[in-house]
Amino acid sequence: RVIGKHRAAVDEIDPRPVADDLLDAARQSWDDALAIGTEHGFRNAQATVLAPTGTIGLMMDCDTTGIEPDLGLVKMKKMVGGASIEIVNQSVPAALTHLGYEDEQVEAIIAYIADNKNIHGAPALKAEHTKVFQCAMGDDAIHYMGHVGMMAAAQPFISGAISKTVNLPEEATIEDVEQLHLDAWKMGIKAVAIYRDNCKVAQPLSVSKKAEAEAGATDAPIAYVPQRRKLPKTRPSQTISFQVGDAKGYITAGEYPGDGIGELFVKLGKQGSTLSGLLDAFAISMSIGLQYGVPLEAYVSKFMNMRFEPAGMTDDDEIRFATSIVDYLARKIAIEYLPYDKREGLGIYTLDERREMLEQGYGDQTTAVPTAPSADAVTRAEPIAPVGGAAIPIDHDAPMCFECGIKMIRAGACHVCESCGTTSGCS
Repeated sequence: RVIGKHRAAVDEIDPRPVADDLLDAARQSWDDALAIGTEHGFRNAQATVLAPTGTIGLMMDCDTTGIEPDLGLVKMKKMVGGASIEIVNQSVPAALTHLGYEDEQVEAIIAYIADNKNIHGAPALKAEHTKVFQCAMGDDAIHYMGHVGMMAAAQPFISGAISKTVNLPEEATIEDVEQLHLDAWKMGIKAVAIYRDNCKVAQPLSVSKKAEAEAGATDAPIAYVPQRRKLPKTRPSQTISFQVGDAKGYITAGEYPGDGIGELFVKLGKQGSTLSGLLDAFAISMSIGLQYGVPLEAYVSKFMNMRFEPAGMTDDDEIRFATSIVDYLARKIAIEYLPYDKREGLGIYTLDERREMLEQGYGDQTTAVPTAPSADAVTRAEPIAPVGGAAIPIDHDAPMCFECGIKMIRAGACHVCESCGTTSGCS
């Protein structure tokens, strides 16, 4: 019965656009299928399908693959090894000649296609003929429902499914895809395969090498080039005198108006001395880094607790002891320019903040009068919440214990190991 319907459908083919010998061969083929099947029986299998011909079509020098419209009059095919080849539709000259164009006009249009990779705007091309050369991709592409309509026209003559791609533009939405499947089902199409343009990082076929190059350029990582933010000619600053051990000096910090530190000058000792030169280099390096966006807390975390002479007691009420000039500079700049939450993570506090922490930790000390608690008065002890909302972190720059390898913690001016009790030499 199914084969009989297919044979009957052959008689309904409009003979005008079909060659006579091709139509006769189709009728004879279905006559033989019906006669042989009636005599020997039919298997419960698909009788006809439309297979994909994307590879063999190119090997057979076909301009299109099966039922597919051409992807583009000029298209680029990406090879397995990474290279690409240009494929030009060879049917365009014959089509133009059939439409009545002169040889000179055909040559001009073909030259235009070679230069522009499409036919739109070609000289001498009539506007009504533009639709003849519509392709699946590129400018003025075939609407995706045109693909569905083409499959619907061929489906009655094919008992299986059709291997055909419905090309959707990059802007297609989920609702568009849903409606496409619903319409295909209503038209009696047995299978639909869709492809949304640029849905893959690399697609085997594209309409031009230029588009492929632009896509590759978009995917390439963009190198970040830092920009230096210089201070204005006239800017606020503050100068701080300090003494670490026997060394006396001055810090001058230039500021962005209302936006923190942007440069640093350090004056210590006589001009030309080794220590003075090293501190000048240190200040220049730190100033350039700050202007290029290096966070101030990054400098402070690396420079604090550096240990070298001169070191010792200072004349600063906020920082009573410094392990080096650089340690003092880092701590002093942090107190002046870093907010509390960032200084808390580094363990740097002002005198008022330390005093407040002690008052909150101990409270008002009064003499306790011991009493015998009743059973109802006994409650579960709750742990004391850390001051400031976060526990003081273990020093990130503390050394590893040379006895057991555990990270040590700060104890005054030294470090102690919580595991074995080894100290860094203070006790």
